[in-house]
Amino acid sequence: MPRECVNTDAAPKSPAYSQAVKAGGLVFVSGQAGIDPATGNLAGDTIQEQTHQCLRNVSAILEAAGSSLDNVVSVTFILRDPEDFAGMNESWQAWFPTNPPARQGAKLPIDAPGLRVSVAVVATA
Repeated sequence: MPRECVNTDAAPKSPAYSQAVKAGGLVFVSGQAGIDPATGNLAGDTIQEQTHQCLRNVSAILEAAGSSLDNVVSVTFILRDPEDFAGMNESWQAWFPTNPPARQGAKLPIDAPGLRVSVAVVATA
């Protein structure tokens, strides 16, 4: 099965992995932190600000892959602090007000200074 790496300047880049990979009619977006690609800094201190930026980054990557948030079928979110769940969910619902994708969560296994959340998605291409 052929695969295509997707990268865009509209989201933070890493030298270690692709922002997304298209394969088998799907787009697999790597975990996105709440980092503003213009500044390279976290978009804010609150879980709502960081969740919003995570989803902006995901949206930009999906657009570069020829897809969109409307095509997201599965999401994994990773929180540093489980007590941030309500705030993350509040921001989440603004992005997926109807017909939300399947979702699972986990606890962030590393302690990156200031990082509260990471979001990875799978969408149809």
